[in-house]
Amino acid sequence: MEQPFRPEHFQRVDESPDPEFYSFPRKVVHIDDAAIEAIRQFFAETLPPNGVILDLLSSWRSHWPPELPKQRLVGLGLNAEEMADNPHLDEYVVHDANANPQLPFDDNLFDAVVLTVSIQYLTQPIEVFRHVNRILKPGGLFAVIFSNRMFPTKAVAVWRAMGDDQHFKLVNSYFHYAGNFVGLEAQDRTPQADEYTDPVYVVMARKGHAEG
Repeated sequence: MEQPFRPEHFQRVDESPDPEFYSFPRKVVHIDDAAIEAIRQFFAETLPPNGVILDLLSSWRSHWPPELPKQRLVGLGLNAEEMADNPHLDEYVVHDANANPQLPFDDNLFDAVVLTVSIQYLTQPIEVFRHVNRILKPGGLFAVIFSNRMFPTKAVAVWRAMGDDQHFKLVNSYFHYAGNFVGLEAQDRTPQADEYTDPVYVVMARKGHAEG
């Protein structure tokens, strides 16, 4: 299926290798406490209990809900020190998904994959989504959670040029062009509060049973 994207859509202000940018740990959270709690609640309601889960583009926190039992939570990211400090991860892999979108896992391995507030940094998103589909078990869930925060020099041009409503459509298109995802669903999980909180949005789908 032909894609509507061109290389310039995924250009960044800072095109230096990502491992250089992330070579020193940034142990900060990128969304506020209310948004983090909304993500925990989404995970608790949506992820399968006792599952094998991949935290894609992982960091020093995964916002895992303590009440949700898991068999194994695997992190894939760029900074080993950050992931080693992540209390939720059972194991982690250092891997640059932009340099090599072929994720280093066996087929049909994970019950779910989550990508939390990092979709804006993928320079080959459709290729990464295809590999997420490959490593998911049939019927497995891929949930992409995003907000309006970013490192602007590392976010891709197409993301920077869009607002939140368009970001929904953009992530939808990644699922569509990757293929073999079914049951696409979008949710606004922004906390309901009197004061401002960071928005929380979700686009998710499941792996089809036919190989894509």
